[in-house]
Formats: sequence, structure tokens, C-alpha cells
Amino acid sequence: MRASQDFIKQLELLYEQYEKEVLEKQHVGILEEKTVKTYLLHSNNFVRWCRNDFVPGVRKEGKR
Repeated sequence: MRASQDFIKQLELLYEQYEKEVLEKQHVGILEEKTVKTYLLHSNNFVRWCRNDFVPGVRKEGKR
């Protein structure tokens, strides 16, 4: 784990708030579906990286 358990808990709570805000912006027409998917994918990957559950580029390394 790259961060303490307490930090991860706080980060996950913040991510939930972020996700709600992004989805609300989509609901009112400010953000398009493709943009929402991108925002949530990358921010979720960051949270996973902090948990040491994600390594950037690993999937693509095997395709070389």
C-alpha cells in the first residue's frame, strides 16, 4: 500500500463525493457520457494506485 489505511478511507470518501458531483453534472447536461467515463476511470485508477492495486501501463506492456 502506498498510503496509510486512514488516508485511503478519506480518499475513498472524497472519491464518492467526486463521483456524485460528476454524475450530477452529467444529469444536468454539463458533462457528456464519454467525459464522465474518462473522469471516473482515471480518478478511480488513482485511488487504486494509492491502494497499490493498480500499476499504470501494465496491461499495455504485455502487448509489445
